[in-house]
Amino acid sequence: MTDDDYVYDEASGEWISAADAAGKADTADVVEVRDSVGNLLADGDQVTLIKDLVVKGAGQTLKRGTLIKSIRLTGDAQEIDCRYDGIKGLVLRAEFVRKR
Repeated sequence: MTDDDYVYDEASGEWISAADAAGKADTADVVEVRDSVGNLLADGDQVTLIKDLVVKGAGQTLKRGTLIKSIRLTGDAQEIDCRYDGIKGLVLRAEFVRKR
């Protein structure tokens, strides 16, 4: 595409340049995940639990203050994928963690 190419943007109802449309497409795929106090989370961050959580199916309770290392974002704005000893496939809600 060249600078003279224009694309119709259905969201705004206007014709925009192709470069602007490509920029909007790149930012639309990014999901912001925020912890309980509003800090932005990213892959590989360490988080601390702010509440005791009963893990269904594992028969364990994760206590407040437990450190979870190396989180992964799932694409959902409220869920993070975690690893913890003895629990496979642990997914936590972002509202119950705080970035360390």
